[in-house]
Amino acid sequence: MSKLTDKSIVITGATGGIGAAIARALAADGAAITVADLSQDAADALAGEITAAGGKAIGVAVDVRERAQIRAMLDKAAQAFGRVDVVFNNAGIAQTRPFLDITEEDWRLVTDVNALGVLLGMQEAVKTFRQQGGGGKIINTASIAAKQGYEPLAHYCASKFAVVAMTQAAARAFGKEGITANCFCPGVVATPMWDVIDKGFRDNKLTTKENEAFDSFAATAVLGRASQPADLVGVARYLASSDSDFMTGQSLMVDGGMVFI
Repeated sequence: MSKLTDKSIVITGATGGIGAAIARALAADGAAITVADLSQDAADALAGEITAAGGKAIGVAVDVRERAQIRAMLDKAAQAFGRVDVVFNNAGIAQTRPFLDITEEDWRLVTDVNALGVLLGMQEAVKTFRQQGGGGKIINTASIAAKQGYEPLAHYCASKFAVVAMTQAAARAFGKEGITANCFCPGVVATPMWDVIDKGFRDNKLTTKENEAFDSFAATAVLGRASQPADLVGVARYLASSDSDFMTGQSLMVDGGMVFI
């Protein structure tokens, strides 16, 4: 039996890239997955795929900027599967802007999803864990951009630095209740988010060819290639399982050796 069998796991941003890879893998391990995404149709489609393969899943629409929607997501997960054991705050967006061109609107757009969304997700997860009698795991998706500032991604980097800070703060705040908080930091991953970043480089005339920014960033990985979403499954499985019970407040780099800390 897998260590994740019958664990109730909620994943935001679950239908694309890293989130979808984690949802499929943990469902195959026997976990009951709440597939949460901005699009109900996309969430239902992935949940349907998982159930058709013999797994357990429901699809839920959520805008992580809205506390009431996060509360409803967690309540639906608990109603469907009896409880919530693990919450992955994975939803995020990226935007490419030269440093001096970042507007207040740009800042709010990126940080509201990537930082505020994680804060709300952690707060509501803790409330759920307390209602269940304590204990639980919070896992946040950070980035190499949580460890180094990259131009022209300053506001994105700031939002991911915030994820690490909030992860550490939550670990200190709730550890005595048996609630752990950790995050993992992907590097350059072949996902739709990186398509957006790469296009932003071209739109801002920082590169001229498709995938030029992606390839140049990926070339700095000492393992010699860009990441695939599947490269993040192992760390997600570890953090969601009892194997990580004595770990909290940590940021695990899974970037092929792009950033050493």
